[in-house]
Amino acid sequence: MSAGTLGEADLADIDARLSGTDTLLATEYPGDDGSRQPVHTLYVPADRFRLDLPAQFGQAAAQAVADFGGTVALAQAVGLGALAAELAPLVDEKLVAEPIEDLRLDFEDGYGARGDDEEDADAILAAERVAQAVAAGVAPPFIGIRFKCFEAPTRRRGIRTLDLFLSTLVANGPLPDGLVLTLPKVTTVEQVEAMVSLCELFEERLGLPAGRLRFEVQMETPQLIVAADGSVPVATLLHRADGRVSALHYGTYDYSASLQIAAAYQSMEHPAADFAKQVMQVAVAETGVRISDGSTNVIPVGDPDHVIAAWKLHARLVRRSLERGYYQGWDLHAAQLPTRYLATYAFYREGFAAAAKRLDNYLHGSDATIMDEPATARALARFVVRGLECGALTADEVRSATGSEPAELVRLAHPKLATTLATKEA
Repeated sequence: MSAGTLGEADLADIDARLSGTDTLLATEYPGDDGSRQPVHTLYVPADRFRLDLPAQFGQAAAQAVADFGGTVALAQAVGLGALAAELAPLVDEKLVAEPIEDLRLDFEDGYGARGDDEEDADAILAAERVAQAVAAGVAPPFIGIRFKCFEAPTRRRGIRTLDLFLSTLVANGPLPDGLVLTLPKVTTVEQVEAMVSLCELFEERLGLPAGRLRFEVQMETPQLIVAADGSVPVATLLHRADGRVSALHYGTYDYSASLQIAAAYQSMEHPAADFAKQVMQVAVAETGVRISDGSTNVIPVGDPDHVIAAWKLHARLVRRSLERGYYQGWDLHAAQLPTRYLATYAFYREGFAAAAKRLDNYLHGSDATIMDEPATARALARFVVRGLECGALTADEVRSATGSEPAELVRLAHPKLATTLATKEA
């Protein structure tokens, strides 16, 4: 047998040539870290937050459904009748056990411009209440604030609110595991770099571990899609943030207005919105940064005909986002929670049987007619794991249909996470 023509020196030369690429892929494109991503973010004015707010929103959502005739009736009305009997008990339980997955206390548009003394007091009180909610076990899994943007007129006000909130939160105990900070109306990479510097300062001054603070960037301006020099800043900012950007959130109405789209046509499904979100999606691919769709401001309250039309619209938009790979979106009102979970749960339950069959075959060779590649198997596992995390699927269902424990599917979905865990265990 021939020994081949290349020697160790030749291979070492290729390794040397590609060492920069190896480093780039390992550091800038690490892939998803396997942590849970919420299916939505609910925004409320910061001064409205109380410890019982999640429970109140769940009760209000359940009451809206009861007034309509029940969860089965609502599922049928929004086009999910075939799954209504499956969805109803799961959604009813969700509205009791975890009505809000991610709560953002808003000091920006939803809060408005108030006196400095009032906002100072509200920032401190919000932090104290968040700490109390976490200690009492009644906080949503993810919770945080959106402060005012870094444009000149609001920059110092936004930073002061962030400072008061974080300082007070630290003074009242450890930071919540699910703490989220949201930087809105970003227009340049430099604003993100400024936020990175602030995070470093806060960590140093408050005695926090380096890298503890991360933040979301709200994509609400066209300058992040195409800059004056023709570059794509939304991609650049991810790699200039020292790993601190956790997510990009699309802002439906600010972005649409900046393009001079008439108010009547501003929507999550406008072609301009789809273009921006596709650019965001490509920018974050394999970086580990998550993406979230925006909101609809058509709220299901008031006239019965309007309520059902708004519920149908919301359910359709939630499903549309999921089909396009946006697994998170914004909600603005308790009455949007039922259709958020109905549409989300339907998405995962409709695809579960086929995904489970293919996973069973990939892991256990149960069906010789299917030959999935590892990348496809990872995607199938991620789909099932997402369904489990939000409550659309149960662990017993997953075990029965895939022949695997949920933990095995998590390792398949996130191989880098599995390697990290194995290293720690060793």
